[in-house]
Amino acid sequence: MKKLSVIALVGIGLLAASCNKEKSAETTAATTEQAVAESKGEALTVDAATSVVNWKAFHKGGMAPRWGTLSVKSGDLSIEGGQLTAGNFVIDMNSIKVDPASVTEKDKKPADLEAHLKNPDFFDTAKNPTSDFKITSVADLKEAPADAVAGANKTVSGNLTLSGKTMNVTFPAKVDVTEGSASVQAKFTVNRADWGIKFGTSEADPAEWMISKDIEISVDVKAKK
Repeated sequence: MKKLSVIALVGIGLLAASCNKEKSAETTAATTEQAVAESKGEALTVDAATSVVNWKAFHKGGMAPRWGTLSVKSGDLSIEGGQLTAGNFVIDMNSIKVDPASVTEKDKKPADLEAHLKNPDFFDTAKNPTSDFKITSVADLKEAPADAVAGANKTVSGNLTLSGKTMNVTFPAKVDVTEGSASVQAKFTVNRADWGIKFGTSEADPAEWMISKDIEISVDVKAKK
């Protein structure tokens, strides 16, 4: 019986590791900070009321996901010749919310997780109350990968600042530009350790090793005159 239990545990561990390996392959590579794109043409103001950043985090193997939202505080998108050329937006990190539907354990509360995400273990919002994203380049997307946001038509690169550290990321995005308005929608996954957010990444600590380093970020930014 003991032998069977050990085999079962090993099988579960291998399955979790396999799932995590697959997820890691989808993680957006973070590189050094790049020069920000020059603002040209017309600058449209980001509409904070209708813009939002959704986030999703996991335990290893995609187990027990948690998800929620962050508010967009301000920003602008630059449009020239009907194309997005530059832009930026600021995220209010103290606005982080955990969706109660993602916390199913009876002994856990969304408010407790929100408080933990705000403390120095993660985003340290007292020290870093905002994060931001600044576009460094925009290019036409020839073929969208399977995990891209629906309708992706551009490749967007930009400097993402989290917890006071800036790294450059590139991802497929759906960019819509109309007369007097523009929007950017994207979904990508980052490794939080690239920004120095390392709580729960110790493989040596049994209490921590099950927390994934991946954070899925979904951006929906709208701007208008």
